[in-house]
Amino acid sequence: MPVVNVYDFDGNKVAEQELSEFVFNAPVHMTAIHRVVVAHLANCRQGTASTKTRGDVSGGGKKPWRQKHTGRARQGSTRSPIWIHGGVAHGPHPRDYHQKVNKKVRQLALRSVLSDKVRENMLAIVNGLDTLQKPSTKSVKPLLDTFNTKKTLVIYHTNPNGVNLVKSVRNINGSKCINVHSINVYDILNANNLLVSPQAISKIEEVYSK
Repeated sequence: MPVVNVYDFDGNKVAEQELSEFVFNAPVHMTAIHRVVVAHLANCRQGTASTKTRGDVSGGGKKPWRQKHTGRARQGSTRSPIWIHGGVAHGPHPRDYHQKVNKKVRQLALRSVLSDKVRENMLAIVNGLDTLQKPSTKSVKPLLDTFNTKKTLVIYHTNPNGVNLVKSVRNINGSKCINVHSINVYDILNANNLLVSPQAISKIEEVYSK
């Protein structure tokens, strides 16, 4: 079974903990990871970009000049895409970029990236993440500095003090804090180190085990 280190809130190693073999020692499935990441980035797009075609811009009702004997190319409207102030040809219009990924594929990808982080010693369990009584970046930064990584993802379980933790971590450049119910493949891949509360580890094993 995979084993990870357990730290206290001061960054001192206090124990080791065995994790679920099925969740944290799964084979890495690159195809599933790729599909989930592509879908995640696509679903983040707003799809609100819009342009006006020649039928949407005002003006252009009168033919600029007669058809023949002017020595110039024939033109039917001043709102043609080749004219200044004309419409846009083949421009973007509002659309939905959403991509659907099956639940089992998402779970397979998540187990893959979690297992990879464990194998690379990039996942640690930290006690006391839910003990902050008020937002305090000064209290959290020494913990993150202990692991000496530029990008740290802190995962906590739902608790009354979760908001305090989020507000404390978000002021630290390159760090992010999310609820265990919001974990996703992209954020885990993007992080150099994962700091997870014991309650969050239990929830992950509960949800993603067989």
